[in-house]
Amino acid sequence: MPLNLPKKYSTLLDLAHLPEHKRTESLYSIFKRDIEENTQFKFQSKQIWPVKKDGVDTMQTLFNHLTRRDVYEDGKKTGARSFEMARSQRLHWIKTHIEGTGGKIDVFSYKDRIRGKDIIRTYIHDPSQDYIIILEPLKTGDDYYLLSAYYLNEPGGKDQINTKSKKRLPKIY
Repeated sequence: MPLNLPKKYSTLLDLAHLPEHKRTESLYSIFKRDIEENTQFKFQSKQIWPVKKDGVDTMQTLFNHLTRRDVYEDGKKTGARSFEMARSQRLHWIKTHIEGTGGKIDVFSYKDRIRGKDIIRTYIHDPSQDYIIILEPLKTGDDYYLLSAYYLNEPGGKDQINTKSKKRLPKIY
């Protein structure tokens, strides 16, 4: 059995000593188990999907997004992503929080302004672990897209989530 498969919430995955290809292999085995091959990957009885993009392997894109972060140069996104240890060490927390079995979580919906449009997003926040999962309800309201999940270790990240929580919508979408 691979090293990290038996890890449970709230332990961190052992990744620092692994060469890059072994680290990716270990993380992908967790991603496959918890997300890609999990037919019951649901939040509040709604199925969770990767964001669809034509001509793109959506599962690989989602995996890269959950284990890597945007690269910036001179304050602008370069379009590249690089491995992020803090995000990756918590990959197995996603399933735990989606199932509602990990710690005390705060769930709320908030209307974000994205590229000039109001978009409702649902946040699953574990304040004791400074962890956030962001879902976007499909237009039908029947399912969700998994947008992101990460450790709140960036300056202003916790404040931003706390501000959104205070201005939450009256119901969860």
